[in-house]
Amino acid sequence: MAQIYNSTELRRELHPLAEIGLETKKTSEFVLDHLKAIGVPAKHVGNTCGVIGEIDSGVPGPVVMFRADMDALPFEKDGKPVAIHACGHDGHTAMLLETASRLVGKIRKGKLKLLFQPAEETLQGANVMIKEGVLDDVDYLVGAHVRPIQDLKVGTLCPAVVHTASCPVDIYIEGKSSHASRPHLGVNVISVGTSIVDAVGQLQFNPKQVWSIKATQFEANDGALNIIPAKAHLGFDLRAQTTDLMKDMIEQFKRVVNGCCAAYGATVEFKFATLCPAANYDEEVTAELAECIKETAGADKLAPACGGGGEDFHFYKMAKPSIKNGYFGVGVGVTPGLHKMNMTFDDTLLPMGVAVFVKYALRHLG
Repeated sequence: MAQIYNSTELRRELHPLAEIGLETKKTSEFVLDHLKAIGVPAKHVGNTCGVIGEIDSGVPGPVVMFRADMDALPFEKDGKPVAIHACGHDGHTAMLLETASRLVGKIRKGKLKLLFQPAEETLQGANVMIKEGVLDDVDYLVGAHVRPIQDLKVGTLCPAVVHTASCPVDIYIEGKSSHASRPHLGVNVISVGTSIVDAVGQLQFNPKQVWSIKATQFEANDGALNIIPAKAHLGFDLRAQTTDLMKDMIEQFKRVVNGCCAAYGATVEFKFATLCPAANYDEEVTAELAECIKETAGADKLAPACGGGGEDFHFYKMAKPSIKNGYFGVGVGVTPGLHKMNMTFDDTLLPMGVAVFVKYALRHLG
């Protein structure tokens, strides 16, 4: 009898292997070893720490790809940098490994690809995988994420996690230093910065869409209380319901910031992080995932679509618009929240997600 993995046990083994960004070497080897142990051909994606496994029926049919992220988050503990799985990616990797074990020998047509991706948190991983050609033959793409208790009731699942577009930005303002007793000889970057925060807060966009712009960092200090500082750094977090809205927000943001700086006689430099696109799912796949949830967990466990945060999963659809994609949420009671150092969840509920993956695969490939 073929070996069946237990995602709860696998998650507990993966948890202490936490690694950052593209360097998920130990996690990748764990995945490779476990795929090969159940007879699933697997290899690294190019020269990266990504792993791709394939269950090929040898019979013509569609290609379905399931994707799990593997990386953890950086924290400081007792004065030392540490990596901690505070977003549940260990759970995602464990679910996909159990899914693979349950589908060995059951793929009757087409092909199932199992992608284990590094560097989701840094928004690098998906684009690296895309450049290595993982999407070339894919018709359907499905992912999943454990959800905070605020999003999903424990023991329920939602058919779509509606991520927003996100784009952090740093702005560096340069004014002119002067003694505080002679402010007319300087350009106070604190005044410039507060003007920017206020002006950005007045921006307005379509009220029918969800969006937010907020300052998250403000640093300006030339060393003494009687010195008007010449340089400041402000950090902003931009989020929008759609990628098109985000692009408009960025342009308006730049216009307002440039205007404020010009008004004071200061200059500014922008450093935008990678724009993480908003969710763009196919209704057909979301509807199928809802049916899979009802069939595996029961109609009473199907929750409405939930949202929050960003995901580099959406780069795949941008790169290949023809793929049909979906992304469901698993209510495992994440608390106190994602990206918290002390994040925890009920990993005995991970098999709920596994069941949805398995059911979806068999709908198309069984």
